[in-house]
Amino acid sequence: MYCVDVAVQELRFADYALGRPFHAAVLRLGSRTTGTGVHGHADYYEFVHVRSGHGRHQVGGQVQRLSVGDVVLVRPGDYHALVGSSPDGIEFVNIAFSAVAWRTYVDLLGLDEPRAWDRLVLPPVFPMRGNQAARVRAAFDRTLTVFHEQPSMLDAVRLWTAVVAAAGVPELCSGRHGAERMRPTWLSRACAAMQDEENMRGGVVCLLRLASVSPGHLSRTVRRYYGRTPSQFVMHLRLTHAQKLLATTTEQITVIAHRCGFASQSYFSRCFRAAEGCSPREFRERARRAFVP
Repeated sequence: MYCVDVAVQELRFADYALGRPFHAAVLRLGSRTTGTGVHGHADYYEFVHVRSGHGRHQVGGQVQRLSVGDVVLVRPGDYHALVGSSPDGIEFVNIAFSAVAWRTYVDLLGLDEPRAWDRLVLPPVFPMRGNQAARVRAAFDRTLTVFHEQPSMLDAVRLWTAVVAAAGVPELCSGRHGAERMRPTWLSRACAAMQDEENMRGGVVCLLRLASVSPGHLSRTVRRYYGRTPSQFVMHLRLTHAQKLLATTTEQITVIAHRCGFASQSYFSRCFRAAEGCSPREFRERARRAFVP
């Protein structure tokens, strides 16, 4: 048992992802090490997949005992730590991903059970055994490989789908994907097209043109499916793209601001700091240090 101290660090997704759609790492904790240390997640989930050994997941004042094949979904607001058990400790894969991206995926497919996972007292643990364990391990291995190459959101979606299906979620197991709750085709196409820099620079006016609906209908639908106004949705796209450019290019910040649709570097810097808690320059410096959580 442990108590959560008010000074416990709460980690932010941007500090680990550095502009990428997810973060992936393999960690090994010996039975005599102190473990990961207690920490919380401000705005992201993570899957923990046990590859070998045994360990203790300390969370919510309780202990979850983990063994080979187990998958844990750690949620925003969970204060937790992992500790290796004797004799061999524990080795696990850690995949961290944005809370917004995960919830959009769950809502898009109309998955009721994963929504309920957020209401559980402790993080859900899914024991994977036999052929199921082999399939899930292969999915985590693929995700690790692409993370060190050129990761995309599609890679994260493939992992989520593999884990959710293995966890026995009815909609995926039966092939029913909650079509009645899926985004309208016009919205999906318009939002996908907004990933293009030229459209991104066009802002809400361009989104409205691509959607070919009335301003009121666009606003209501974007709010329903994304939980944001159209302006907030566009700002999120711009800042996410800016993170990627800051982390993966050496372009001047002024150039990045223009590419992402900001009228000036000063306005870009204000928006970036308000969203991420640091300046674009500070974010780029963190990206260059590129640490593993």
